[in-house]
Amino acid sequence: MFVFGPIRSRRLGRSLGVNNVPYKTCSYSCVYCQLGRTTTYTVERRCFYDWREVVGEVIGFLRRFGSEVDYVTLVPDGEPTLDACIGKIIEGIKKEASVRVAVLTNASLLWLDDVKSGIMEADYISVKVDAVSEDVWKAVNRPHPVLKLGDVLSGVIEFSRGFRGVLVSETMLVHGVNTGAVRYEEVARYLKNLNLYKAFIAIPVRPPAEPYVEPPQEREVVEAYEVISHVLGSNRVELLNTPEPPPDRAYGDPEAWLLSTASVHPLRYEHAVKALEKVSSNPEEVIESLVKKNLVVKIHYAGTTYLLRNFRKAL
Repeated sequence: MFVFGPIRSRRLGRSLGVNNVPYKTCSYSCVYCQLGRTTTYTVERRCFYDWREVVGEVIGFLRRFGSEVDYVTLVPDGEPTLDACIGKIIEGIKKEASVRVAVLTNASLLWLDDVKSGIMEADYISVKVDAVSEDVWKAVNRPHPVLKLGDVLSGVIEFSRGFRGVLVSETMLVHGVNTGAVRYEEVARYLKNLNLYKAFIAIPVRPPAEPYVEPPQEREVVEAYEVISHVLGSNRVELLNTPEPPPDRAYGDPEAWLLSTASVHPLRYEHAVKALEKVSSNPEEVIESLVKKNLVVKIHYAGTTYLLRNFRKAL
């Protein structure tokens, strides 16, 4: 199953997710990643799935529920641009449906010409810029050893100059790792080189890959906003410091919906219950059945219970 959601996104409204890359196949192993540490650490691009099947599943969903989707978003279990067929997927979706397509990328491969050309026809692209200095970049994103920060940063700038859709950036703040006025100023000066619609400042709101990861203190968030706004202008900077809204409803088979959604997007327990009420008379029984089968696990973080796909069991 390649699609999940739609999820109510803070930036994209009702977003139908597309999982075009296998679990934790990534060029980074970010310390804050909600899906845990990277297990398949690579920069080698290939077509992981038949792109026609991916497009077919997306179009099939849109034919049934298209009025409830604002964006089709390539936001898989890993880095979406590792998929060498990403361009064909975007082209296929836009050819068959009148829908906007978004790509959320860590931007580590935008220095490659085939990556730039592959995602150029998307309508909305979010690039990750957590740090622009070597030591901080390695500490927070833990990039694949082949990657060079200079290539990554110049690749994003070059892509920005040719992209005609909506380009935004996201900077995730981790207390004591990439916080502080100097770090914010570095990021802001870099972001000024991009043709950005908006620069988002985010904080970890879901269980992170590493137990030592802490969200920034309130004063650090305010300072980041003030420093980056001073450089870019306050109208181009926005905070993503609250959890995403709960999904409106589940779609199709209750268990399949929960498994596909929790595989990419950790769900608050109470949000899952509310969404499943639309398709199941006993939503808690659906959840507990998958927990008992060890297909879904409960994770407690910051006083909240989350549901996450158990990939060890799935694999």
